Amino acid sequence: MTDSKEPKYYTLEEIQKHNHSKSTWLILHHKIYDVTSFLEEHPGGEEVLREQAGGDATETFEDIGHSTDARNMSKSFIIGEVHPDDRAKLQKPVESLISTSDSDSSWWTNWVIPALSAITVVFMYRFYTSEG
Repeated sequence: MTDSKEPKYYTLEEIQKHNHSKSTWLILHHKIYDVTSFLEEHPGGEEVLREQAGGDATETFEDIGHSTDARNMSKSFIIGEVHPDDRAKLQKPVESLISTSDSDSSWWTNWVIPALSAITVVFMYRFYTSEG
């Protein structure tokens, strides 16, 4: 009876158990999708779905830019929703593309390493062009 008004809720603990080829679930916008039967048909390959299995694939799904057809087809795989008590655990900084305030390593890898690399390239270029 899929016409029930009350959605079936699953906890994150339950969802995380479905991370293998015999049972592949993932989360998109707090909805749970059982994509086990779709693994071999997925245009991006089975591995793409398996990497996200048992977890929240919302950010990855949106980054890819799926077509309207793909979004409509995905609705047929919905089996429930993330339990309201667990939704806060899924909250990630989805609004911002670069979040440097949450992590020192993010700041380090996004700004310091590229800047040092660029300075090194400039010095190497000047060194090699000045010897001629």
